[in-house]
Parts: sequence; C-alpha cells; structure tokens
Amino acid sequence: MKNLCIHYVLRLLLMVSPIAAIGQGRQSETLALGSIPAYRMEVTYDKTSHIIFPSGIRYVDLGSDYIVAGKAADADNVLRVKAAVEEFTEETNFSVITDDGHFYGFNVCYSSLPVEMSYNLARAGRAVSRKQSADVQFEDLGSPASLTGLLMETLYKDNKKEIRNIKSDSYGMTFRLKGIYVHQGKYYFHIELENDTYVPFETDFITFTIADRKVAKRTVMQQKALDPLRTYRPLLAVGGQTTERNIYLLDIFTLSEGQVLLIEAYEKNGGRSQILKVKNRDLVRAKPLEKLKLKL
Repeated sequence: MKNLCIHYVLRLLLMVSPIAAIGQGRQSETLALGSIPAYRMEVTYDKTSHIIFPSGIRYVDLGSDYIVAGKAADADNVLRVKAAVEEFTEETNFSVITDDGHFYGFNVCYSSLPVEMSYNLARAGRAVSRKQSADVQFEDLGSPASLTGLLMETLYKDNKKEIRNIKSDSYGMTFRLKGIYVHQGKYYFHIELENDTYVPFETDFITFTIADRKVAKRTVMQQKALDPLRTYRPLLAVGGQTTERNIYLLDIFTLSEGQVLLIEAYEKNGGRSQILKVKNRDLVRAKPLEKLKLKL
C-alpha cells in the first residue's frame, strides 16, 4: 500500500508540474553554455602547491576551510595553496581573478602524494587561458581588463613615436613622452627613459601632477596628484647604456588656462630626477585607439 501511495504522488507531481520541470532543464542547459572549465589539482597537508598566473592576483575565494591559499611574498602572480585538514574526502574549490581581467576556477581534492606541486599558467599561453578563464570588467577601467591589457601590450610592442618635442635631457639621462592615446574615457601615456651613462638609474617612482604653469617653475605648492589606474610593466632600473619604456593608464582629463601636466621620474638615492611638461594642446591631440590592431 505504501509503494502504491508513493507511485501515485510521483505521477501527480509529473502531471501538475511538467512545465516547471522543462523550465528547469532549459535553465540548466543555458547555464551549461556559459560554463567555465575548471582546472583540477591535488593538494596535501605537509607540502605547498604553487600556481604561477600570467598577471598579478587581485582576488581569491576559497570554497571551504579544507584548504588555505595566499599570494607569495614579493610575487603578485604566484599563489600558494595547501590542505588545512589532513585526508579530507570531499572535493572543494577556489576561484581567482587576476589583474589582466581573467577569472579562473579550480576543483581541488586531497592526495597524500600529489602528482604535481607547481603549475605555470603563464607558460600555457593566451589561447589556453581563454578556454579555461573568463573576462572580468573592473569598475575603475570601465571595460574588460583583458582589453585594456591588450591595448597596453600592443602600444608597447608597436613602440611608435607620435610626439617628438616633449623630453628632458640632463645628467646623461633622456626622459621622453612618446605618445598620448585615448580610448573609452582613458588616457594611455607611453613614456621612455634612456640612460646614456654607465651608471644605473634606479627608478624610485613616477608621478603625474597637474600644476599651475607659473607655480610649477618655483614650487610644488598648489598641485593635484593623479593616480595611474594601471601600468603595463613594473618600475625597472635603467641599466647603463640601456632604455626602458612603460605605458601608464589614467582617467581622461583636460587642463585649465595656465595649467600644465608634470610627469616626473625620481631616482632612488640619486639626483638625476627628470621632469616632463605636457600642455593642454598635447592632451587634446591624443590619438584614438579604436582602429588599433590588437595582437590576439
């Protein structure tokens, strides 16, 4: 009698909710079309696994307390992962978002003897990365971070000299602005620092500041600092007889009458700092990037 009741209830549910069942199936199929294939990895309790990403790590979320993870010291693109519980039996996961705007998923299980302990996703190449990751849009960029990264990479590799008269020469150093570009409300500044001496120039920091043109000649008062949203490369020391370049991303802006943009490169523990002065007419002549051929 009990089995008959169960059979009757099941038939009744199928009769009254076939549309709901079909709808759930369609939802699952739709979600499956947008699924991101996850990487699979093994972790253990007594050893640490490492993953090298193509870009710096911006966000990490762990699926459970079975595992622990964190960025390696002084290496923004290296993630340390290990088991926090010995011999856990249930599979868990974690997710990572990197500075270049990619989302990665990982399914994790425990092994006393993992087959691999280190993974280099940077070496896997961009084609593989696109198959097992997804683009993420950061609020400060206003567009997918992967697109911003491609634009910066293409500008850097093209190495065109669009501007010829904005430079600073002193102490055997030449600091120049090679180009200003604009795309979706952002400026892309291409700068170059050339060292004609045999004494290395260790860059402490590079600043972007809006100042009154007259004040800029005498003092650092009444200045407004601009914070770059991204840089293509980290700050590097400019060795003897070498040249280093970089791309800086800033929110779009213009200058009022009598203002100037100061781009300053400071030498660490040295006095060879350089300064560029950019006028409003240089900013409004920024080249559009809509037709730039991206190197996919």
